[in-house]
Order: sequence, then structure tokens, then C-alpha cells
Amino acid sequence: MSKYKEIKDLFLDSLDSENYVELESMAYNYQLLEESLEKPLKMILLFGRPGTGKSMTLTRLYEDLKDKRDIHYFEAPILSEKEFLKSIYEAMSSQIIPQNMRVNFDGLLKYCQKQRGQRDVVFLLDECQLYSEALMEKIRLLSDTRVVKFVITLHKTDNEEIIAKEHFKTRIWEVIELKNATENDLGVYIQKKLLQKSFVEVSNSISKRDIRFIHQHTKGNFRDTNKFLYIVFNIYEYYEKNQPQKINAAKFSKKILEMAALKLGYLHD
Repeated sequence: MSKYKEIKDLFLDSLDSENYVELESMAYNYQLLEESLEKPLKMILLFGRPGTGKSMTLTRLYEDLKDKRDIHYFEAPILSEKEFLKSIYEAMSSQIIPQNMRVNFDGLLKYCQKQRGQRDVVFLLDECQLYSEALMEKIRLLSDTRVVKFVITLHKTDNEEIIAKEHFKTRIWEVIELKNATENDLGVYIQKKLLQKSFVEVSNSISKRDIRFIHQHTKGNFRDTNKFLYIVFNIYEYYEKNQPQKINAAKFSKKILEMAALKLGYLHD
């Protein structure tokens, strides 16, 4: 297999916890998240623009705690209220509800209230901006039982209306904002991705100037950076196969960086 084929695959947009790269800023937020789960909080919000690592953080949290806590991860939003309530009940009761039956919300609330003081169940809900306001209100009411705790992710938007609503803010006791990487952090992220699979020579060939170029265009967004580098190494793979003499292993190609930026629309002819 081509070396560059292996490298470009490192930058596929994946939620595999093995692909998690520890950065100082992310480690701080992750520790804050773990500590928040030990507090008597109803809801914990992971908040940030798309591509800042919210889903990966939830995935890692679930993998770290699934054998230690009563924790459940809804990776994809369950937009049907019927299916959502059914999934909550099935996760808590370890029973399968027949397809033609519904879970009564008032009954689910009473079921949770009876277990107060006996259980602490954590649900991780991703992409909550996709849920209806009516379903979000039921999530809030379930969190009021203090048996069910929710860690939810929301995309940061310019108006942030859903965050501003008082009835939502009063139930969230911890807000953890994930941000794009700084130029320095982005360099560490790229190096660690490469060194995880022992691509030392390629890691050493990337200069601070190259990192600055990538950061300038991706703004330190992890998803955009992954997409950018996937295309970069896809171009390297092409040259390796067709014109290997044009690849200098000791120095990252400015021309290839610019070609990738053109392909993604960051630069224009």
C-alpha cells in the first residue's frame, strides 16, 4: 500500500476513539467534563462550532466510562419523539418495547422519579440543535428527576437563541465551549496524528510555515483541517505513483499545499 494512502486515511473524518488526539486545551475541557459528571448537575452542555471536536469528545467519554457507569450514547439524533422516549426507557430498563407500543411520557417520568437516590443514569446526546423544542422540553423535564443526567452538544450559531432561553439556562449547570485550535495547537494535532502511526519523516518535513498556511485557511477547525490534509496527501499519493521525482521527502511541498487550497476554494486562480 502507498505510504501516502495510509497517511491520508489518518485524516478521514472518523469518530473512532482511537483517533482522538490529546491537546492541552482539549485535555482541560475533557477533565472539566468528567468532573461535571460527578456533580449534582441536571444537564451539561458541550458547545461549539461544527468541527471543534464535540462528537469526538462524547465518543471518547462513552468509551472511557461505559464499563464504569450507567451511560448511554445516542450518536445520531432520534428526531421522532416516540422513538426517543422508547430508546430512553429501553436503555434504562434493559427491556425491548414492541414496535407497535408507545412509551407514555408521564409514565416515564414516574418511572424515573421512583428511582431517585438509587440510580444516576447518563445520556450523551449529540447534535441537539436538530431536536424540536417540544422534545427538548421533555429532555429538560426528565433531567429534573435528578435520576437522568444529560450531556448534550449544540452547534454554536450567531444568534444562539436556544442558549439564551431562561428555562433552558436554569437547567444547565455547566457549559463547556470547544473552540478551533490555535496555530500552535494545530501543529501539535497534525504532528501527533502522524506520529501515532510512526510517520516520523513526514511529520519532520512539515514546517511552521506550512502549519501557518494550513491554519490561515482552516482557521484551526479540526474537520476542515482533516479535509485539507486528506486532499494534500491524496495529491502526494498521485505524484508518488506517477511522478515520484517531484516529491522531496525532506521538505513539505508548498505547491501541493496550494493545490489543495485551490481545490477547496480557499485560493482562486
